Amino acid sequence: MNILFQHVTAVTMDAASPVLRDVWVSTRGARIDSVGPERPQGDFDRVIDCTGKVMIPGFVNAHTHLPMVLMRGYGGGCGLQTWLHDYIFPAEARLDSRAVAAGTALGLAEMIAAGVTCTADMYMHTGTVARTVLESGISANLSCGGVYFGAAADFSPEACGDCRSQLRLTEEWHGAGDGQILVDASIHAEYTSCAPLWEWMADFAVSRGLGMHVHISETRREHAESLERNGLTPIQALDRYGVWDCGRSLAAHCVYTTPEDWAVMAEKNVSCVHNPWSNLKLGSGVAPTPAMLRAGVNVALGSDGMSSHNSADLFSDIKLAACLPCGTQQDPMAMGAWEALSMATAGGARALGRDSGVIAAGKTADLLLVDFTAPNLTPCHDEVENLVYAAHSSNIEMNMARGQVIYEKGEFLTLDLERIRAEVKDYALPLVFPNP
Repeated sequence: MNILFQHVTAVTMDAASPVLRDVWVSTRGARIDSVGPERPQGDFDRVIDCTGKVMIPGFVNAHTHLPMVLMRGYGGGCGLQTWLHDYIFPAEARLDSRAVAAGTALGLAEMIAAGVTCTADMYMHTGTVARTVLESGISANLSCGGVYFGAAADFSPEACGDCRSQLRLTEEWHGAGDGQILVDASIHAEYTSCAPLWEWMADFAVSRGLGMHVHISETRREHAESLERNGLTPIQALDRYGVWDCGRSLAAHCVYTTPEDWAVMAEKNVSCVHNPWSNLKLGSGVAPTPAMLRAGVNVALGSDGMSSHNSADLFSDIKLAACLPCGTQQDPMAMGAWEALSMATAGGARALGRDSGVIAAGKTADLLLVDFTAPNLTPCHDEVENLVYAAHSSNIEMNMARGQVIYEKGEFLTLDLERIRAEVKDYALPLVFPNP
């Protein structure tokens, strides 16, 4: 479909022309065709008047676990290890593909309404996640989070279930939907695996041209125990085995990373995925994002799973990402609004290897319209300030992913919300929580 937007105020996320006013934006198929002050030539299937609205690039949720929405609020008030071992892992052990599909669909609906057009998801039953994502219309980088708890001397890729899953996922889904689905290689974390798995996954990523996705230094304990085991931080230990040599990697959390880690990350194009709400709720800490940016590390933004974050409203993460450094460093200039918004747009697209995150001709048409007539966005002295510090997901009027309008004025156009609710209520929750 070819769509023309008129009277557009566009926050482009291009520093050379950050805000354009009263311009025309056109899309043809999955791409932005033109952005400018003159009406483009040609016929359009639809013309949308953007008076009173602001257009921004679609949000990139660069680290999440979609099916964990089924465990929203379960086991709250615990630290990460207690929460995982006493609550989450036992619940996840009861999941099957049908329940994962229901949880994925519910998580996608929440994210779409909150303006997400692209995500990086790490979870099991990943083929089921892929099918559900494909139907939703958003783009996704998918990974299965490889783990191996056996003795290193006994490791064999043929016998390792997550190696087999990685191979199958890549062969079946990488590039599906004309690139809508990309597969990343993945290691769950340094502490849930060992060197032979790291080496195999690193070689697999390079040989298949895949990115990499790993949890890194989320807690003080994780970071300290890596130093005890390896004499190296998680970033440095994995680097020794080539994990970051694939050319594009996601390091989720990075709360306790060091300047030496940041040098590796900047050199090897390892993006930090900042998960501020999840890290605060679980008492993990605060990632040093201003210092990482100064060190040349790309920083993206993620919600983590809705089981630890409890919400997919990325506006709240953007606001927190902007405010946390200012408060903890007692410096109102520690993080600017533009930098925080970039984490959820251009920075996220860069982290996932996606040609989006900026409103410019030739980019993927991942676009949002935000209703700036809403009371919480009135008056507007600065569009970026309003977006970062005042907006929330209820202000999203339209979500366009890959040139397709998938959500508009509260209506989901690719997902059947009533069917999803019924699957969650009648099947998934009774399966996962048999004795409420």
